[in-house]
Amino acid sequence: MKKIFLVLGCALLVAATSCSKKSVPVASGDVEVEVPCSGPEFRTDKKHLRYSAVGLSGDINMAKKKAMAEASAGLASVMNSLVERVATNYVNSYQVGETEEGKQKFEDMAKIVVKQKLTGISVICEKTMKTPEGKYKVYVAIELGGDELLEGINNSISRGISNDTKLRIDYDYDKYKNEFEKEMEKLERGI
Repeated sequence: MKKIFLVLGCALLVAATSCSKKSVPVASGDVEVEVPCSGPEFRTDKKHLRYSAVGLSGDINMAKKKAMAEASAGLASVMNSLVERVATNYVNSYQVGETEEGKQKFEDMAKIVVKQKLTGISVICEKTMKTPEGKYKVYVAIELGGDELLEGINNSISRGISNDTKLRIDYDYDKYKNEFEKEMEKLERGI
């Protein structure tokens, strides 16, 4: 009888431990690939907006141009989304009763800065590879400082509202900065 309980106990223990370990099966032949200019150090954090991309071409210069164009477009998209969220949160949180028109003005002024700031990006990683077919593959990662973007937005808004009495009275840089920093932290966490 003791042997039966011992066998049943062992069987339950094995079943319990095997159920708690959920492993993802790796198909035979799968190989992990390390992609240059990617990984945690090349992701957006609360101080920098970053974007990585790759370009492929038979011409090395064209591969570089493709990679930079893709990275710039991706970074611009991230910046536009950030500006929209910050403007929405700022207007909703701090300007109770503000019209949609006021929100749109803040967004428009900030988006002008997005276009201007793309010229101020930094390349933080660039790797060039040659494929077996003789093509060039260029990996890049670019960044723009969050403080630099925020300063540009503030300058643009300050200039833009100088002729709009209501927006000039309502605009509070510290509150706008607070919303900007919250959104940068969300980007860092991948939210």
